[in-house]
Amino acid sequence: MTPENLFHQRFTRIKNEHEDLILRPNEEIFSTNGVFNKYKYPVLTREHIPLHWRFDLNPKTNPYFMERIGFNATFNSGAMKWGDKYLLAVRVEGNDRKSFFAIAESPNGIDNFRFWDRPITLPETENPDTNVYDMRLTKHDDGFIYGVFCTERKDPKAPDGDTSSAVAAAGIARTKDLVKWERLPDLISTTGQQRNVVLFPHLIDGKYAFYTRPQDGFIDTGKGGGIGFGLSESITNAEVKEEVIVDAKTYHTIYEVKNGLGPAPIRTNKGWLQLAHGVRNTAAGLRYTLYVFMTDLEKPWLVTHKPNGHFIAPLGSERVGDVSNVVFSNGWIADDNGKVFIYYASSDTRMHIAVSTIDKLVDYCINSPQDKLRSAASVQTINQLIDSNQPFLK
Repeated sequence: MTPENLFHQRFTRIKNEHEDLILRPNEEIFSTNGVFNKYKYPVLTREHIPLHWRFDLNPKTNPYFMERIGFNATFNSGAMKWGDKYLLAVRVEGNDRKSFFAIAESPNGIDNFRFWDRPITLPETENPDTNVYDMRLTKHDDGFIYGVFCTERKDPKAPDGDTSSAVAAAGIARTKDLVKWERLPDLISTTGQQRNVVLFPHLIDGKYAFYTRPQDGFIDTGKGGGIGFGLSESITNAEVKEEVIVDAKTYHTIYEVKNGLGPAPIRTNKGWLQLAHGVRNTAAGLRYTLYVFMTDLEKPWLVTHKPNGHFIAPLGSERVGDVSNVVFSNGWIADDNGKVFIYYASSDTRMHIAVSTIDKLVDYCINSPQDKLRSAASVQTINQLIDSNQPFLK
């Protein structure tokens, strides 16, 4: 076979398989828990990356149609509705380990996700980022769409030979079209490193409000931790001088090691719906799960309802990937009809969707029992449900 024939044969096959993947209809899975429905296929994988990002399409310079730039994962995506389209601000990780952001668009929110022509060109600050990831999108009252993300840089205090110690901060960028982005200075905080920072969509007392996650180091939260909340006088030079803890990490729970808010909250007539991740340690390593809770409408830093345990946990093939036994979310969309699209990543590898409604999530938060933090109390809670069900068992 001549190189020219090989090029066209490989190009045709790979292009057709890529298009088939994008156009494949997703299938709703019956829900036993009744709170949400998962779907059969991931909504985004590394195979969804456009071919013109991966391959040199010139047969003269790439006669074997080799992949010139490889990609490892698509995960931890911010989300928003844009007109009648469902958009994800995807964390794309290359084979070189560097992450960046790219917009993927779907007509229905559950399948047919297609990346825009180019990834996001994110401006750098005077202190360039080594890596950026996990962007939360917030459509703010001030007219901008904000992307708040983690920016990682090598720790300048690391001893010689230490090539892994890093410093994390909350990067901030804003846009009005999701194409051209303005980079603002990183968030300043007095409580150590910041990851999993979320901008609240409204001003509070004329100030910008942030959910934060203070921590002592890049990996370990240390003596602090928990989901925090603080105000900043400005967004163009954001600084949170005081933080209150909204939801603390707690011994022997799914969030005993660390926790952090996922996307910006959803407003309901009963309070703000919040989606967060919690981390605990196991003999097999850290386990990340998702949980939901509600906060007060007027004081969104006060928890009003919090069901016990996890909301979504990694199951089956979701447990396998670059960082196993992990689910993580930083994006959801509340549609006008009350449907809620929950986008979550599994094992730092691929993106999934679970669909619920505002009514179901509010019911779940308000009417599910809370964690009473002891085995005996858990049994009491189960027995209370059994007792109340006795008339219906006859």
